[in-house]
Amino acid sequence: MIDRIIGVLKLDVNTYEEIEADESATSQAAIVVSVVAIVGGLIGGGINAMMGGSFLGSFLQTLLTAYIGWFVWAAVTYFVGTNFFGGQSTMGEMLRVIGFAQAPGILAIIPVCGSFIGWIWSIATGFIAVRQGLDIDNTKALFTIIIGWVAVFIVSLIVAAILGAIGLTAGAGMSALQGLGQ
Repeated sequence: MIDRIIGVLKLDVNTYEEIEADESATSQAAIVVSVVAIVGGLIGGGINAMMGGSFLGSFLQTLLTAYIGWFVWAAVTYFVGTNFFGGQSTMGEMLRVIGFAQAPGILAIIPVCGSFIGWIWSIATGFIAVRQGLDIDNTKALFTIIIGWVAVFIVSLIVAAILGAIGLTAGAGMSALQGLGQ
């Protein structure tokens, strides 16, 4: 698995092809998504807590959004790439290559610039993942990615709004209970 992560980080096309073909690599892709989400959740939760917010709420929101985003991006990419651009893939293949493509997100542990560098690098790894996973050319991969990112962004906003509403409701309920106890 480490060799595959290194291959993805090196933008090695053969590594993407290997991940795409290996049906047992889906759980490895989930681990990559999990590690990146945990790092992001710890950092985001810490920042939120320093600003007076909820560490746990922010952490859980980051984890949930990461998994939902991974699935939505893979599903939309699969749908768009196969139906509009003639790509050849399965949903499992897209989950694997897109999951591994998130590996640069671990750079968020580097203070100040790590998140930005990881984000830029993730654009490159995501591009190659989509291109190789769907077996399409660069132009088709670019349009597939743009559509996929828009969908993921919209879903992320919806999840954040739902979790925010739940958090507000839970906070109001706790305040009411505390008020009753006084």
